[in-house]
Amino acid sequence: MWRGEPSAKVLPIYFVADESGSMAGSVGELNDGLVTLLDAMQGETMAAAKIRFCVIGFDNDVRCYLEPSDLREVETMPELGAYGGTSYAVVFWELGRRIPDDVARLKAEGYEVHRPAVFFLSDGEPNPGDGWEQAHSGLTGSTFRERPNILAFGVGDADREVIKQVATAPQYAFATARGVDTGTAISEFSKALSRSVVASGQGLAAGAAQLQVEKPDGFISLEVDTV
Repeated sequence: MWRGEPSAKVLPIYFVADESGSMAGSVGELNDGLVTLLDAMQGETMAAAKIRFCVIGFDNDVRCYLEPSDLREVETMPELGAYGGTSYAVVFWELGRRIPDDVARLKAEGYEVHRPAVFFLSDGEPNPGDGWEQAHSGLTGSTFRERPNILAFGVGDADREVIKQVATAPQYAFATARGVDTGTAISEFSKALSRSVVASGQGLAAGAAQLQVEKPDGFISLEVDTV
Protein backbone atom coordinates (compact mmCIF):
# COMPACT_ATOMS: atom_id res chain seq x y z
CA MET A 1 0.00 0.00 0.00
CA TRP A 2 1.32 3.45 -0.94
CA ARG A 3 2.22 5.77 1.92
CA GLY A 4 3.64 9.27 1.83
CA GLU A 5 2.93 12.63 0.23
CA PRO A 6 0.80 12.70 -2.94
CA SER A 7 3.03 12.79 -6.00
CA ALA A 8 0.76 14.86 -8.25
CA LYS A 9 -2.78 16.04 -8.84
CA VAL A 10 -4.92 14.52 -11.58
CA LEU A 11 -8.37 15.20 -13.02
CA PRO A 12 -10.49 12.21 -14.09
CA ILE A 13 -12.59 13.05 -17.14
CA TYR A 14 -15.36 10.70 -18.27
CA PHE A 15 -16.64 11.03 -21.81
CA VAL A 16 -20.11 9.47 -21.85
CA ALA A 17 -21.59 8.99 -25.33
CA ASP A 18 -25.10 8.06 -26.38
CA GLU A 19 -24.86 4.93 -28.58
CA SER A 20 -28.56 4.62 -29.37
CA GLY A 21 -29.58 3.64 -32.88
CA SER A 22 -30.26 7.24 -33.84
CA MET A 23 -26.52 7.95 -33.64
CA ALA A 24 -25.81 5.70 -36.64
CA GLY A 25 -25.35 8.58 -39.07
CA SER A 26 -23.09 10.61 -36.79
CA VAL A 27 -20.95 8.22 -34.78
CA GLY A 28 -18.15 8.49 -37.36
CA GLU A 29 -17.65 12.15 -36.50
CA LEU A 30 -17.49 11.20 -32.84
CA ASN A 31 -14.84 8.56 -33.43
CA ASP A 32 -12.82 10.96 -35.55
CA GLY A 33 -13.01 13.44 -32.69
CA LEU A 34 -11.58 10.93 -30.22
CA VAL A 35 -8.62 10.35 -32.53
CA THR A 36 -8.06 14.10 -32.74
CA LEU A 37 -8.22 14.35 -28.95
CA LEU A 38 -5.62 11.59 -28.56
CA ASP A 39 -3.29 13.30 -31.03
CA ALA A 40 -3.71 16.65 -29.27
CA MET A 41 -3.01 15.23 -25.83
CA GLN A 42 0.04 13.31 -27.00
CA GLY A 43 1.38 16.60 -28.32
CA GLU A 44 0.74 18.26 -24.94
CA THR A 45 2.52 15.90 -22.60
CA MET A 46 2.46 18.16 -19.53
CA ALA A 47 -1.29 18.62 -19.92
CA ALA A 48 -1.84 14.92 -20.59
CA ALA A 49 -0.02 14.02 -17.37
CA LYS A 50 -2.76 15.77 -15.38
CA ILE A 51 -5.72 14.03 -17.01
CA ARG A 52 -7.09 10.51 -16.69
CA PHE A 53 -9.50 10.04 -19.59
CA CYS A 54 -12.28 7.45 -19.72
CA VAL A 55 -14.66 6.56 -22.58
CA ILE A 56 -18.10 5.13 -21.80
CA GLY A 57 -20.94 4.37 -24.22
CA PHE A 58 -24.55 3.58 -23.49
CA ASP A 59 -27.79 2.54 -25.15
CA ASN A 60 -29.96 0.14 -23.11
CA ASP A 61 -26.71 -1.14 -21.62
CA VAL A 62 -23.49 0.57 -20.63
CA ARG A 63 -19.97 -0.20 -21.84
CA CYS A 64 -16.61 1.14 -20.71
CA TYR A 65 -14.32 1.26 -23.73
CA LEU A 66 -11.36 2.95 -22.06
CA GLU A 67 -10.66 2.85 -18.33
CA PRO A 68 -9.37 6.14 -16.87
CA SER A 69 -6.03 6.39 -18.64
CA ASP A 70 -3.01 8.59 -19.14
CA LEU A 71 -3.42 9.37 -22.84
CA ARG A 72 0.35 9.52 -23.27
CA GLU A 73 0.24 5.75 -22.89
CA VAL A 74 -2.76 5.03 -25.15
CA GLU A 75 -1.97 3.86 -28.69
CA THR A 76 -5.46 3.96 -30.22
CA MET A 77 -8.85 5.25 -29.19
CA PRO A 78 -11.85 2.91 -29.04
CA GLU A 79 -14.59 3.13 -31.65
CA LEU A 80 -18.12 3.90 -30.54
CA GLY A 81 -21.18 2.46 -32.29
CA ALA A 82 -24.96 2.86 -32.61
CA TYR A 83 -27.19 0.17 -31.17
CA GLY A 84 -30.44 0.19 -29.16
CA GLY A 85 -32.47 2.52 -26.96
CA THR A 86 -31.47 5.34 -24.64
CA SER A 87 -31.24 4.47 -20.94
CA TYR A 88 -29.81 7.33 -18.95
CA ALA A 89 -30.37 5.33 -15.78
CA VAL A 90 -27.87 2.58 -16.61
CA VAL A 91 -25.05 5.03 -17.19
CA PHE A 92 -25.73 7.13 -14.10
CA TRP A 93 -25.85 4.01 -11.93
CA GLU A 94 -22.59 2.84 -13.54
CA LEU A 95 -20.87 6.17 -12.88
CA GLY A 96 -22.03 6.07 -9.28
CA ARG A 97 -20.46 2.64 -8.93
CA ARG A 98 -17.20 3.18 -10.77
CA ILE A 99 -16.16 6.72 -9.87
CA PRO A 100 -15.43 5.94 -6.18
CA ASP A 101 -13.43 2.88 -7.25
CA ASP A 102 -11.44 4.91 -9.80
CA VAL A 103 -10.74 7.69 -7.32
CA ALA A 104 -9.64 5.19 -4.68
CA ARG A 105 -7.30 3.51 -7.15
CA LEU A 106 -5.70 6.81 -8.16
CA LYS A 107 -5.23 7.79 -4.52
CA ALA A 108 -3.64 4.41 -3.83
CA GLU A 109 -1.18 5.20 -6.63
CA GLY A 110 -0.21 8.37 -4.78
CA TYR A 111 -2.25 11.02 -6.57
CA GLU A 112 -4.41 13.80 -5.27
CA VAL A 113 -7.63 13.65 -7.24
CA HIS A 114 -9.67 16.64 -8.39
CA ARG A 115 -13.44 16.32 -8.55
CA PRO A 116 -14.19 14.24 -11.65
CA ALA A 117 -15.81 15.76 -14.73
CA VAL A 118 -18.32 14.02 -16.97
CA PHE A 119 -18.89 15.20 -20.56
CA PHE A 120 -22.31 13.71 -21.37
CA LEU A 121 -23.54 13.69 -25.00
CA SER A 122 -27.00 12.57 -26.12
CA ASP A 123 -29.06 12.95 -29.28
CA GLY A 124 -32.37 11.74 -27.87
CA GLU A 125 -34.69 11.46 -24.91
CA PRO A 126 -34.28 8.80 -22.21
CA ASN A 127 -36.44 5.69 -22.51
CA PRO A 128 -39.97 6.19 -21.15
CA GLY A 129 -40.10 5.20 -17.50
CA ASP A 130 -36.32 4.96 -17.38
CA GLY A 131 -36.12 6.18 -13.80
CA TRP A 132 -32.91 8.05 -14.52
CA GLU A 133 -33.73 10.82 -12.06
CA GLN A 134 -33.10 8.57 -9.05
CA ALA A 135 -29.79 7.35 -10.41
CA HIS A 136 -28.76 10.92 -11.27
CA SER A 137 -29.74 12.15 -7.80
CA GLY A 138 -27.59 9.51 -6.16
CA LEU A 139 -24.64 10.39 -8.39
CA THR A 140 -24.83 14.14 -7.81
CA GLY A 141 -26.17 14.41 -4.26
CA SER A 142 -24.19 16.18 -1.55
CA THR A 143 -23.73 12.95 0.42
CA PHE A 144 -21.82 11.36 -2.47
CA ARG A 145 -18.27 12.45 -1.76
CA GLU A 146 -16.90 11.81 -5.25
CA ARG A 147 -19.87 13.42 -7.03
CA PRO A 148 -18.75 14.67 -10.45
CA ASN A 149 -19.34 17.88 -12.31
CA ILE A 150 -21.57 16.88 -15.24
CA LEU A 151 -21.49 18.86 -18.47
CA ALA A 152 -24.46 17.90 -20.65
CA PHE A 153 -24.63 18.39 -24.41
CA GLY A 154 -27.84 17.77 -26.32
CA VAL A 155 -27.90 17.31 -30.08
CA GLY A 156 -30.63 16.28 -32.51
CA ASP A 157 -33.86 15.37 -30.71
CA ALA A 158 -32.45 15.68 -27.20
CA ASP A 159 -34.93 17.24 -24.76
CA ARG A 160 -33.48 20.55 -23.62
CA GLU A 161 -35.22 20.44 -20.26
CA VAL A 162 -33.75 16.99 -19.59
CA ILE A 163 -30.28 18.17 -20.64
CA LYS A 164 -30.59 21.05 -18.17
CA GLN A 165 -31.50 18.59 -15.42
CA VAL A 166 -28.56 16.32 -16.24
CA ALA A 167 -26.03 19.16 -16.00
CA THR A 168 -24.89 19.86 -12.45
CA ALA A 169 -24.78 23.63 -12.98
CA PRO A 170 -26.70 25.91 -15.38
CA GLN A 171 -23.50 26.94 -17.14
CA TYR A 172 -22.78 23.27 -17.89
CA ALA A 173 -25.89 22.69 -20.07
CA PHE A 174 -25.67 23.08 -23.85
CA ALA A 175 -27.79 22.18 -26.88
CA THR A 176 -27.54 22.65 -30.60
CA ALA A 177 -29.00 25.83 -31.99
CA ARG A 178 -32.08 25.52 -34.18
CA GLY A 179 -31.29 24.36 -37.68
CA VAL A 180 -27.87 22.81 -36.93
CA ASP A 181 -27.75 19.24 -38.21
CA THR A 182 -26.62 16.45 -35.91
CA GLY A 183 -23.49 15.47 -37.85
CA THR A 184 -22.17 19.03 -37.86
CA ALA A 185 -23.05 19.43 -34.18
CA ILE A 186 -21.16 16.29 -33.17
CA SER A 187 -18.13 17.34 -35.20
CA GLU A 188 -18.09 20.71 -33.42
CA PHE A 189 -18.68 19.05 -30.05
CA SER A 190 -15.67 16.80 -30.65
CA LYS A 191 -13.45 19.79 -31.40
CA ALA A 192 -14.61 21.60 -28.27
CA LEU A 193 -14.15 18.49 -26.13
CA SER A 194 -10.56 18.21 -27.31
CA ARG A 195 -9.84 21.87 -26.61
CA SER A 196 -11.51 21.67 -23.18
CA VAL A 197 -9.53 18.60 -22.12
CA VAL A 198 -6.23 20.07 -23.33
CA ALA A 199 -6.94 23.43 -21.67
CA SER A 200 -7.92 21.75 -18.39
CA GLY A 201 -4.69 19.76 -18.39
CA GLN A 202 -2.65 22.85 -19.22
CA GLY A 203 -4.31 24.77 -16.41
CA LEU A 204 -3.61 22.02 -13.90
CA ALA A 205 0.00 21.81 -15.05
CA ALA A 206 0.29 25.55 -14.41
CA GLY A 207 -1.26 25.24 -10.95
CA ALA A 208 -4.77 26.43 -11.84
CA ALA A 209 -7.19 23.87 -10.38
CA GLN A 210 -10.15 24.71 -12.59
CA LEU A 211 -12.09 22.76 -15.18
CA GLN A 212 -11.92 24.48 -18.56
CA VAL A 213 -15.07 24.28 -20.66
CA GLU A 214 -15.49 25.52 -24.22
CA LYS A 215 -18.91 25.87 -25.82
CA PRO A 216 -18.95 24.15 -29.21
CA ASP A 217 -19.75 26.19 -32.30
CA GLY A 218 -23.40 25.79 -33.25
CA PHE A 219 -24.47 25.20 -29.63
CA ILE A 220 -26.26 27.52 -27.24
CA SER A 221 -25.90 27.68 -23.50
CA LEU A 222 -29.16 26.58 -21.87
CA GLU A 223 -28.33 28.89 -18.99
CA VAL A 224 -29.55 31.64 -21.31
CA ASP A 225 -31.90 29.61 -23.53
CA THR A 226 -34.11 31.44 -25.98
CA VAL A 227 -37.48 30.59 -27.52
